[in-house]
Amino acid sequence: MHLFIARSRDFETKFSLGQIVATPSALEEIPNEEILAALTRHVQGDWGELDPEDQKSNERALEQGGRLFSAYWSIRKIKFWIITEADRSATTILLPQDY
Repeated sequence: MHLFIARSRDFETKFSLGQIVATPSALEEIPNEEILAALTRHVQGDWGELDPEDQKSNERALEQGGRLFSAYWSIRKIKFWIITEADRSATTILLPQDY
């Protein structure tokens, strides 16, 4: 899977995504444009549909190291997750049932 997120002076990335991968079902169910939009939100620290405690956990992980987790809904109402590994070596796009 080859995805490119435009670099812009207009937005700041908070961490490296590493290698970007996706499960086959996520690629089948979520349009690429929506994946790209969600990756852009994720790398900017917009964690999507997480409860306040999970958002705080992500903020701690940014400062102290740790896995980063985001949850989003597609236009077709399909929930999907983005997970960046603690060492920032990889980011995975997946559906909850893929976990």
